[in-house]
Amino acid sequence: MTEHQKSDAATASSVNNPAEPRPESRNDIKTVRAVSAALILRGDEVLICQRRPDQPLGSKWEFPGGKMEPGETAEEALRRELKEELSIDAVIGTLVAHIRHNYRSGGAVDLQFFLVREYTGEVTNLIFQDVRWCPLRNLPEYDFVTADRNLVRDLAAGKLL
Repeated sequence: MTEHQKSDAATASSVNNPAEPRPESRNDIKTVRAVSAALILRGDEVLICQRRPDQPLGSKWEFPGGKMEPGETAEEALRRELKEELSIDAVIGTLVAHIRHNYRSGGAVDLQFFLVREYTGEVTNLIFQDVRWCPLRNLPEYDFVTADRNLVRDLAAGKLL
C-alpha cells in the first residue's frame, strides 16, 4: 500500500467511524498538564514526597500537589490536592516558581509552585511511598522528577526562599 493509499484508508476509517480519532489527532492527546505544587516549609525544611513504584516516574521524589481540574484556580487545585494526599487544610501562599517542562515523550507540564507556611491537621501520608521533611540544602541528594530538578537546585542554593 502506498503512503497515499494509507492516508486515504485512515481518512476513510475516520469518516466511517467518527468516534475513532484520526491518526494525526492522537498526538494532540499529549497536551500540557496544568499542575500546582506546594513548598510546605517547617523552619529550614521542606516536605517532599516519593511516588509509589507502580506510578509513572515511580520512586522519584516530588513536591506534593497535582493536576488542576477544569474551572479550578491553581490555588484551589493545590488546596484540594493537599487535602487528598496529606489530609491537611493548607493556607496557600505566594507563587515561588512557574516552570514549563517538556518531556521526551512529547507531553508537557506547566508547574506552579506555591509557598505553604501554615496548615491545619497533621500531615498524613495517604498516597505516597514515603513522605519526609528534608533540609533545603539536602534536596539535591534525592532523585527528583526531572521537571523539579532546577527548582531543587535553586532551593538548595538559597536562591528562592
